Amino acid sequence: MTPRLPRRQTERRGLRLWPVGTVLLLTFTTAVLVAAAVFYAGWDLLGARGLKPERRIDSQTLFDLVKLAFGVVAGAAALVALVVAYRRQRVDEDGALREATRLHTERFTTAVSQLGNDSRAVRLGGAHALAGLADDAPTRELRQTCIDVLCAYLRLPYTAETDLQADDAAARQTYLSLRVVRHTIIRLIRDRLRLEPEHAHSWQGHDLNFTGATFDGGDLSATAFSGGTVDFSGTRFSGGTVDFSGTRFSGATVDFSGAAFSGGTVDLSGAQGVAPSGLVPAAGSPLPTGLILPAAWQPTGP
Repeated sequence: MTPRLPRRQTERRGLRLWPVGTVLLLTFTTAVLVAAAVFYAGWDLLGARGLKPERRIDSQTLFDLVKLAFGVVAGAAALVALVVAYRRQRVDEDGALREATRLHTERFTTAVSQLGNDSRAVRLGGAHALAGLADDAPTRELRQTCIDVLCAYLRLPYTAETDLQADDAAARQTYLSLRVVRHTIIRLIRDRLRLEPEHAHSWQGHDLNFTGATFDGGDLSATAFSGGTVDFSGTRFSGGTVDFSGTRFSGATVDFSGAAFSGGTVDLSGAQGVAPSGLVPAAGSPLPTGLILPAAWQPTGP
């Protein structure tokens, strides 16, 4: 699995620069227009009414003309050097971005392979590697790709403890192994949603897709959903406690429609902001068992 490149990054695989001749022509034209505007402004401010004709050119005037000619040549050379330096800088920046993207892709492939490994320890390493890779991603789109993979892991088929048979030791061992990795991913997401949006490693504003996932616990307390889309639609909360206490909902589209609460506790006490879609029951309806809402969000009478 490889990260999908953003459209702008794909287009920049071949760096598109205007021909040098076109750039130089535009640069010279701009310089002449600016010089003409400055000259006209100075002429108008000095109140000049005309030029004094000279029938002969003395040595001083000739020397001034020579200096002016050299100045024009030097200015033209400076403009050419500026254009060339700009193009070189663009090429260098594009090369650096290409190299960063290549390294990101290699690390991404390795981390995804680890996340799909049979060993719990290797999967844990893959989860941490993907989170760190998202923090270091050279573009916002590549960071979103890493986040999507972590969320997709939580959406994989998963048997919660409440659905296990009491005498199936192998199934319970598998469950415990998966549960550690899943809760680690939830914690990694929580830690980055607690950061301020200005922080370089903040995931606020990114999309989080938990559609149809099963949660049997996890700490998402004191996080901030501000921007992006956070989709809990069809999510099943089964066993354990999912802690949303103190969470701030501001600016993000958060959807809990179709969420099922069966045997677990979802604690949103102290949550702030607008109640997520599909979370608050209709007026007069009782709260689902295990759902703890702030007083301001709880349904009132009919």
